[in-house]
Amino acid sequence: MPPRDPLSAITEAFTSLLFGRTETTRLPVRTSTGQAQAVYLPTAAPGLGDSGVIIGREVYSGKGYIYDPFQLYGQQLPAPHWLVLGESGNGKSALEKTYVLRQLRFRDRQIVVLDAQGEDGVGEWNLIAQELGITPIRLDPMATLDCNVRLNPLDPAITTTGQLALLRTIIEVALGRLLDERSGFALKVAHAYVNQTTTDRQPILTDIVERLRHPLPEAADAMNVALEDVRAWGLDVALVLDRLVDGDLRGMFDGPTTVGIDLDAPLIVFDLSHIDRNSIAMPILMAIVGVWLEHTWIRPDRKKRIFLVEEAWHIINSPSVAQLFQRLLKFGRRLGLSFVAVVHHLSDVVDGAAAREAAAILKMASTRTIYAQKSDEARSTGQVLGLPRWAVEIIPTLTPGMAVWDVNGNVQVVKHLVTETERPLVFTDRAMTESSSMVLAEEQLPTAEDPFEAETEARVMSFEKRQGVG
Repeated sequence: MPPRDPLSAITEAFTSLLFGRTETTRLPVRTSTGQAQAVYLPTAAPGLGDSGVIIGREVYSGKGYIYDPFQLYGQQLPAPHWLVLGESGNGKSALEKTYVLRQLRFRDRQIVVLDAQGEDGVGEWNLIAQELGITPIRLDPMATLDCNVRLNPLDPAITTTGQLALLRTIIEVALGRLLDERSGFALKVAHAYVNQTTTDRQPILTDIVERLRHPLPEAADAMNVALEDVRAWGLDVALVLDRLVDGDLRGMFDGPTTVGIDLDAPLIVFDLSHIDRNSIAMPILMAIVGVWLEHTWIRPDRKKRIFLVEEAWHIINSPSVAQLFQRLLKFGRRLGLSFVAVVHHLSDVVDGAAAREAAAILKMASTRTIYAQKSDEARSTGQVLGLPRWAVEIIPTLTPGMAVWDVNGNVQVVKHLVTETERPLVFTDRAMTESSSMVLAEEQLPTAEDPFEAETEARVMSFEKRQGVG
């Protein structure tokens, strides 16, 4: 036994004198896996669970961030709908596209995208559609008659009640006001007559316009008024619908629904890039597409459906269109539908004429993702969405690819990750050369050398072997 160190002996004597006892030998540290995870957060399970779609990682803890509204619904989410806020150039489009691509690796997923942006004659989602062997449904009022796609607001697949509600919405959006009782009566009578008498083909808008211009005596007799009065009541309605039949919007809704639209494809892209996004045509178009999909695409089966709408302020900011989509969102809870609304500014929808309808739709969105905003706008957004103060303060400091995620009160700052396989489909050369901030967004995303991204890519791509691409 080696001689005792004099310094240790002095220390022990001093401790005994001071505390009346001698030091004891420290026992070995033993801990459980759960305790280790609590101490070292990056090894803990993601806060939203470990089943679903990989988004990226939490900035502060380094944990993987996994999100899936279908997995979380009923336990952590009261509704499966999602609001995405962000200026162009912060990585919002990259998030949408990678989310869709990763959802498609589950066999029971089906996704519709309303692609309202694009250049050079194609929408932003055209490259992804090509990669998956899918032909986008391109709605273009300038297309030739033999190659245009039509959606019929009077399609027999839509209930008569749904048809009438859709017709009223189209007219109210175009007029910028609600239909008065007299105009509403003229429309209802014309619609009922056309549906009852057209049996050998699909009723079309031309039939409605013709009946509004030439009402039957029975309609006047039913109200005990002159026939000219009924014709006058329906004049404004006829002029609005005529725009879809013989005006600047002709060719998209003025005939039977195009045969051969594949509603069973895993991804369905409606290319709306040929429509002026600032014109009255866009909300009308979204209303027709939304109602048509509600009656033809959404079915009570076991599939989980995602309906992603870019430029969604056209829906939320129009009272009539918002009311149609409110019903669709309510149906989504029991039919397995997740509605994803992509908006640039929250002020676009909460300060408009449809503030009440916008608030109702925002309330249904239990998931909110917010990219960088200026300080004043961040404060306004935080107040409307009820974000915690720390999240509001950090929003102006976010760099491209980073966002605040609020999943029913579970708030995290998340760094979105794009794999090398996804990168060519998510970032196009045109987008990167035109927007320096988007270049920055891509540069700031981890490269293939990042071990976390390598793991992310491996997990994302493994879904294809285990579950398939539908």
